[in-house]
Amino acid sequence: MNDKCYDTSSATRLSAWIIFCAENYNLPRNGRGTTEETEEKIAVLVPTFFLGLGLIFFVPAGTLDYWEAWVYCAVLLVPFFFVLTYLLRKDPELLARRIRLNEKESAQRRIIGASSLIFFTGFLIPGLDHRYGWSDIAVEAVLAADALVIVGYALIFLVFKENPFASRVVEVEQSQRVISTGPYALVRHPMYLGTSIMWLATPIALGSYWALPVFLILPIVLVYRIMNEEEVLLRELPGYREYTQKVKYRLIPSIW
Repeated sequence: MNDKCYDTSSATRLSAWIIFCAENYNLPRNGRGTTEETEEKIAVLVPTFFLGLGLIFFVPAGTLDYWEAWVYCAVLLVPFFFVLTYLLRKDPELLARRIRLNEKESAQRRIIGASSLIFFTGFLIPGLDHRYGWSDIAVEAVLAADALVIVGYALIFLVFKENPFASRVVEVEQSQRVISTGPYALVRHPMYLGTSIMWLATPIALGSYWALPVFLILPIVLVYRIMNEEEVLLRELPGYREYTQKVKYRLIPSIW
């Protein structure tokens, strides 16, 4: 183990890296681009997230000798920094949208609360599973699940490239337009398809059958999120109703 991965100075180093990228890619530091506030949020949120993952995996496991968790963290971390660097360079406004946390819709706030509880429980169980040896999953299955996590991440990245309005919160901006190309030509919510692939593969990637039933709840939560989101889009986004008539499926091609 490299203890520097959990050094509390990670936020400082990450902030320096973000500023380095901003300066070298000539990104705007004011206005609607990559602002200092955005950099500060990233510098706090990113190390906090990965530190939290480390704690929720290894504390219940009671050991650092948990290779599935190490591989899973790497599978998340490496593509994450690739995508973060891409957004810093190509679309800092989208990056700012992706770190917004002030959800306006009350229904969405309830959905986020429910999904947070599911994630906490789902990520807690694999460490306990590892400690007490509840599951015995073949190495090949674990690595195949890691590959699926990467596939889901790749689909999300395609969404970022195609849709500059892919905000974390449900909202319609004044200049927003309907996106109907790329993955949006197949389903209306391809980012949620990508996240579904990632999270459904996560229990096996972490070596736990027992966490799978918890993560299976997430697609149900996503259905509620999609239904509420589409109400907002139909009400506020010009052209979205016509788009729904053209692209029939919300999440899974030929199914729903």
